[in-house]
Amino acid sequence: MSMLRQRKKSPYYGVEIIKKLDSFPKVNKEDFIEKSRIGGTVTVIAYILILWIIVHEVRYYFESHVDFKFMPDKDYDAKLRLNLDLTVAMPCSSIGADILDSTNQNMLKFGKLDMMDTWFEMTPEQRLNFDDIRRVNSYLREEFHAINDLLWKSGHSITPRKLPQREIIDSNPPDACRVYGSLVLNKVAGNLHITAGKSLHLPEGHVHISAFVSQAEYNFSHRIHHLSFGDSGVGIIHPLDGEEKIADINMALYQYFVEIVPTDVETFLSKAKTYQYSVKDNLRIINHDKGSHGVPGIFFKYDISALKVVVTQSHEPLLKFFVRLSSTLSGVFVSAGILKDCILFITKRIERAFYPQQYKNVISADQAVSEEVYNL
Repeated sequence: MSMLRQRKKSPYYGVEIIKKLDSFPKVNKEDFIEKSRIGGTVTVIAYILILWIIVHEVRYYFESHVDFKFMPDKDYDAKLRLNLDLTVAMPCSSIGADILDSTNQNMLKFGKLDMMDTWFEMTPEQRLNFDDIRRVNSYLREEFHAINDLLWKSGHSITPRKLPQREIIDSNPPDACRVYGSLVLNKVAGNLHITAGKSLHLPEGHVHISAFVSQAEYNFSHRIHHLSFGDSGVGIIHPLDGEEKIADINMALYQYFVEIVPTDVETFLSKAKTYQYSVKDNLRIINHDKGSHGVPGIFFKYDISALKVVVTQSHEPLLKFFVRLSSTLSGVFVSAGILKDCILFITKRIERAFYPQQYKNVISADQAVSEEVYNL
């Protein structure tokens, strides 16, 4: 009775019972592990491969992915900001800039574009700066498919470069006009145009008074330093930056058909609502005698897409990362063991074929060791 009480008081009594239920044999692993140079070499290679896989998988996990989704744009009441900076090869007194949207509202409701007399011929420093803008923007348009993820994830906004000021003032009177500024527009289709003559706003629209400008003075050669919509966002490319058109004839009508796409950017470094656009251009020569009617000038006809693009940046789920890493490392261990066994099997077969006596001595020694361990 006292023995039973002593067993109940022992804190290890339950553990001892569990140990007695263990039916698996216990062996000394040092006596049953076969060590060899081949096994050691395969083990070292396996550990190096595992280390490389871990580093690679961790780097892949921290690399984010950029996802693009399309959805209807329901922000109908939002305003659209237009940013413009271009130079026309006509004096400011001879041209007028105006805008008219599908609601028949004109520039009086949207703001004002500034005009500044200048010279169309650029200085060497200005030409170098403008050519750099053209070259960079051309590269971005052509190679965007290869670097778009980098642009979206970089957190760096592509802002326009300002044209350097003239260091030497030309002695000739200004022959060009720089039109620049920002307008806050309705989020509807519209038409921004620069034509000969100042605009006169009427209750039912507006007209350009071009009677005081002769057709011989028309020259709508132009350079677009910058054209964008909304704020400069991360990864947004402005296709018309650095565009230059030189007119060979004075009665030229330049048309740019702009499709504006609302874009919501939600990356780890930024969150913004902006716009990107695509553009098609057309040059038409006005000749009333041949049936080509119209008004010479520069026309930007823009329209708003009904769908918007949502750009998001995301990581791979942590659980998926651990599952993939564990399965990969397990596969390496299994493959290394199979490779080691295959090499040892082939090595023993070669030794048995070329060194039969030495192989028999090794087998006898192994059998003696096994019998000794068994007797112990």
